[in-house]
Amino acid sequence: MQPATMDPAEEPPSMLWGLDPIFSAFTRLYVRDILQMVESTQVPGIYFYNSHPIYKVDVLGTVVYQREREDFFCYGVDDGTGVINCLCWKNDLFKEEEHPAKWGKPSDGDQGGFNPVAELKKLRRAQQSRCRLEIGELLRVRGPVKTSRQQREIMASTYYKVNDPVMAFQIAWMMEVPQLYRQCYDKPLQLQPNATGDSAVSSLSKATNIIKDFLKQKSVCRFRPYDVQDLLQPLISSEPRNASADQEPVAGPSACQQLHQLLKEVLQILQDEGIVYRKVKSQDEVYHVTAHDKDLLIAVKDIIREDSRREKYAEKGCHVLHILSAVRQRYSLNVSKAALELVLKSLESNSDVVSTSDSHYTAF
Repeated sequence: MQPATMDPAEEPPSMLWGLDPIFSAFTRLYVRDILQMVESTQVPGIYFYNSHPIYKVDVLGTVVYQREREDFFCYGVDDGTGVINCLCWKNDLFKEEEHPAKWGKPSDGDQGGFNPVAELKKLRRAQQSRCRLEIGELLRVRGPVKTSRQQREIMASTYYKVNDPVMAFQIAWMMEVPQLYRQCYDKPLQLQPNATGDSAVSSLSKATNIIKDFLKQKSVCRFRPYDVQDLLQPLISSEPRNASADQEPVAGPSACQQLHQLLKEVLQILQDEGIVYRKVKSQDEVYHVTAHDKDLLIAVKDIIREDSRREKYAEKGCHVLHILSAVRQRYSLNVSKAALELVLKSLESNSDVVSTSDSHYTAF
């Protein structure tokens, strides 16, 4: 199938691509979307997803086929939405593996003690094993997207086997990627500089900071949208928008509609950051402030204290995903991972819990 290309009239100028933060990031797209992205007519090797310019991606999936050549591996990676070919170049480790004489022989002083040559050899073999994968193993690969023989593939700049026996890494990945789609990828970015767009971004940023400052200064525990909407009123202009001085006013949302929409977007940002959450989703919109919700802090602390006594978690502590699952079962289904991380940070600063690793916690 011939890869699609974007209509030159619809494609934003290449000079503006750098304004999109996604352009310089490794984009975590589904394989299905990588295969369907349209290619730029201005610069080959640049692709567009929902008007976002993209040239490098980050993919996690299962190896469904593999071929080895002298200088590289070819892995077929399936993330559940599609399969893409990943070209993974071998490094000097594999060449050294073929020439064991380069390692030399251990000296007499190393016999019966620490042998740096042998230990380094073990380390390099471990590194090699992370790069040579078999069918069914989990692979993470990052690199630019290329089109070769009318087929999309990833030219890996980094790749490695992921050891994930309890699927904790995959679960975290599956929770994070849909959020990236909602917050970034599925929102078309207007790259053309204009006062209206700049004003909208500025208003949203100001509105978010206003609500954050209010919640912090007043030590608010919970609130409803109508409790805080008046704080954003100064950011809403009641003047009709004009296309120019000589034209009639342009129809648009009323000041009340603008206020409700701005507040809705601010509350969504605060939820995404974990600053607020809704304990019960009902028509009576009540938002709880995570940092000031004593019941939530007590619930998390009790879960960690109780489960840390179990043999399964006695040594390393409770994983953050286990804590999140328990909180949702015992307290509220609507607690997000971001909100839980704020609670854990607060508990740790008060010496109620201690982190044993980046994602494990135990009680004193």
